[in-house]
Parts: sequence; C-alpha cells; structure tokens
Amino acid sequence: MSPKHVVYKKVSRDKSVAVYMAKRDFVDHCDFVDPVDGVILIDPVQLKGRKVYVMLSCTFRYGRQDMDVMGVAFRRDLFVVTRQVYPELQDKEKLTHNKIQQKLLRKLGDNAFPFFFEFPDNLPCSVALQPGPSDVGKKCAVEFEVKAFCGEIQDDKVDKQSSVRLNIRKIQFSPESSKVVPTAETTFEFLMSEKPLHVKLSLPKETFYHGEPLKANVEITNSSSRNIKDISVSVEQVTNVVLYSNDKYVKSVAKEETSDSVPSGTSLKKEYTLYPLLAHNKDRRGLALDGRLKHEDTNLASSSIVKQEVLKEVQGMLVSYKVVVRMIASGMVGSSEVSLEVPFRLMNPKPEPAAPVKESEPEDMVFEDFKRAYLKGIVYGDDDESPTEA
Repeated sequence: MSPKHVVYKKVSRDKSVAVYMAKRDFVDHCDFVDPVDGVILIDPVQLKGRKVYVMLSCTFRYGRQDMDVMGVAFRRDLFVVTRQVYPELQDKEKLTHNKIQQKLLRKLGDNAFPFFFEFPDNLPCSVALQPGPSDVGKKCAVEFEVKAFCGEIQDDKVDKQSSVRLNIRKIQFSPESSKVVPTAETTFEFLMSEKPLHVKLSLPKETFYHGEPLKANVEITNSSSRNIKDISVSVEQVTNVVLYSNDKYVKSVAKEETSDSVPSGTSLKKEYTLYPLLAHNKDRRGLALDGRLKHEDTNLASSSIVKQEVLKEVQGMLVSYKVVVRMIASGMVGSSEVSLEVPFRLMNPKPEPAAPVKESEPEDMVFEDFKRAYLKGIVYGDDDESPTEA
C-alpha cells in the first residue's frame, strides 16, 4: 500500500486563490531552519487581471489591556517578506525544492505555481502566554503566518475575499544529549550558630522531555543549630518578554510541598519527583506555551535556545526553566527561608526522520483543510484579519 501524504489547503472566499502546504511545523535546527514552501493554485477568471503574491511574516503581539492604544494592542513585525507568484517571475523549476511540490504541481495542473521562503536564523520560535479565564481578546504571542493575496500591485490594500491566511509554527527540538549534570550546592551561615547548613541539589540530566517525570535529588547536612522544616521542591518557568517591556513572568508549574524536616545535627538525602505538565496548569494566566495550531496540540513552552550572536531583544520572548528547593530554618532568634536552584531544559525530543518520498510512488495525497489556530479564552475576530495589516 502506497504511503499517503497529508497536504493542508485553504481557499479564498472568492475562489481566486488557494494555498497548499505539506506541513505546518518548521524546525529550527540552530544552524539552519527548514524552508517554507508550498503551491499556490489560481483561478485566472476570478483574478480579473490581478497579480498574486505570497507573504511570510513573523509577528510579535503584546496584548495586555494597559498597552492598548485606541483599542489596538501593541504589535511589531519581526520579519516580513513578500514575493510575486503570478505572473511568474522565475521558472517553476527554480522554485520547486521537493518531491511533494512536484507532485502537487502535476496534480493541480497549469494554474499551480510553487513558492519558497528561507527563514533568517535570528527569529524566535512560536510561543504564546496563556490567557486567564477572563482574558477574552488578549494575548501575548510570537506568531508565524503565510498569506496569499491578489492585487494590481504588491502594496494594494488586501481584499479579504481574495486572500488566504495560514498559521504555521517555528519549533525547536532537543539538541543531542549532553553529559552535563546540573548541580548546585552552597553553605548557609546563621547568627549564633557555630557550624553551617550545607545543601546540594542535582538533576540526573540537563534536558527533560515534555511529559517526562523530573527527578530532583536533595542532600541536606545540617550542622547548624537551626532546625530545617517545610521542605518544598518546585519547577519554575521563567519567561522574559524582552522585545518591548522586559517583563519577567516566574510561574511554578510543578511543586511538591512536604513535611520533611532535618533537625540540628542530622542529614537528609532524598529524591523528589515532579511533573511539569500543562494539564496540571490549565487556565493559569501568563504561562508560556508552545505555539498552537489547534486547541489540543501544545504543551508548556520549550526552553529557548538562542545562538550567541543573535540579539536577545529580537527574540520577543525567552523561556527558561529551573528547579528550586526551599526550606525554613528555624531557631531561637527567629526563622528564615533558604533556597537553592539549578537550571535545566524542557523540550520535545527530535523525531525519527520521515521516509523519503520516492519518485516511483503513486501520487496518493490526502487534502486536509487548514483551519485557523485558536487559544482557549482568545477571540481572534475576523478569520482573515492579518496580524501584518495595520
């Protein structure tokens, strides 16, 4: 049985233009990014002499209510490039870069035209802050979009009836596993205590995958005169909105609070298991999530991996994670909290490479409508309102 290739399509309301793409997720491999390619199908009768263009854009939206100006939330285009698809400016062969495009062109006929974009290597990945239950119409997100539209010239006002918008995602997978073992240890000195408190926190590895339990090892040697109690271990997500406001959101996404204690002169060595899952954090405002293409298919945002030479400000939002152990040190002269933390990465594993498409295989394609992405609690409004339009 020949393999089926899913191809996503979307058609404009007036049927003048349609977009076909073989995938919605484009991977940032750090040293290069998957190119964005597809096929545009036109109806010359409906076009009425107009040209057809395709645009790739990366937009940062910061939709907090107090940032609204005249009802329009802050928005900035990080990257926009537009190319003319019809009439052709290049031969189809020069814009055809893979077997799926070739098969689509054969299947769709003479009115089908390929397009091809390359991402610059300094763009962020798709990410969004989860709105609260009452935050209808507000969002903070980095979004990517492919838009096809018709016009006499490129700068014509876009006719929504003759345009198609498709949300895509730029994602990263975990790099090759490193041998780094995240560890932190420190010594705390207390007033009127001759000896110190020693705390060590370690993780078995640097990178954990979404859905995987996280095991944290805590070692406490309490030589001080204080008694240690109320030990808690948590996973915290740190999101820096670096593009505009430099806001920082620190959210606990998994926590274990215990009654464990370490009296003066004793020690403790224990492994704690935490589950940093979006399923345990529904409706929590301000959590960073990986960009979504439909309601269910996301998770907590993956850790940001940024090339050293790239300006962090261009990234829009940077996400990192850490494990924090906290405890109360109580004594005759009062109590104080002590804490220790180690960073780690939370990411998706790199998938197995897909089998290559063979030229001899039948053109067995399954076309699936490309539906507009949405986030719970967010109303996007008109389906054809482009984030790159003023």
